[in-house]
Parts: sequence; structure tokens; C-alpha cells
Amino acid sequence: MSPLMQLDSLGLKMLPIPRPIANFRNFIRTGSLIFISGQGPRQADGSLHSGKVGMDVSADVAYEHARLTGLNVLSVLADAVGDLGRVTQVVKLLGFVNATNDFADHSAVINGCSDLFTAVFGEIGQHARSAIGVSSLPNNITVEIEAIFELGA
Repeated sequence: MSPLMQLDSLGLKMLPIPRPIANFRNFIRTGSLIFISGQGPRQADGSLHSGKVGMDVSADVAYEHARLTGLNVLSVLADAVGDLGRVTQVVKLLGFVNATNDFADHSAVINGCSDLFTAVFGEIGQHARSAIGVSSLPNNITVEIEAIFELGA
């Protein structure tokens, strides 16, 4: 089943592409790799999920925010390459969690994105990953995720 059909079977649709909030691009392609800039938990209407995980937001809710962020990453990717079927490997994710100092479950939060990519791409959705806790993120968003994908012809 194609990645787009997989998204549809999960009840998900591509989201509008946000304009970068500073002096950068949403993606850069070099050779067969495409680097997607950090995306956040932006809903279709443009609103963002914000707050500090471990205080304002539970890990379970933040997992859903990471899943939504993954959908935003895929939306930027689809806009950049036209067809998610061109992905030959999800290479790497770097996930940031806006968390309290004592929060320690960053991996469980970023699993929201990892689980989505595995559901959409199957085996090639498996990837290297880092999940990091930070004291703040732009616009006080709960999570930010950037990704690297390998593309075929």
C-alpha cells in the first residue's frame, strides 16, 4: 500500500505547509537525501500546541503532539518531492521535547512520530533517532522534530 493510502487508512490528511518563522527553508535536498527543518505540532487551522511537558501537558498528550508533528514533517516532504512513494528510507529523526527539568520520558513522547513513520512506510520507516529534552522551544511548542529521508528516482 502506498504511503498516501496508509495515511488515508489512518484517517490522516496532509496539512498546509507553514512558512518558515525565521531565515531558513523548510527543506534542503542534496543528492538522494532531503533534510526537513524542524516542524512543530501545527494543526490544519495553523494553531500550535504549546506548553511544558511534565507540567502543562502529559506525556500521553505530547505523544499525540509528536504524531501531529510527524504529519507536518510528511506534509513538507510531500510538498517538496511530490510523491511519498519516492522515499527509500527514513534515515534519522531528531526530536526535541519542551519539558520540565525532572521529566525523563522524552523517548516515549517522540515515539508518536516514530510510530507514525513506521505505520506509513513499513520497514523503511525504521530510522536512527535522538530524543532530547529542552527548557524551551519557539512559540512554547511542546515538541519540535526534524528529519532526514533518502529518496529514489
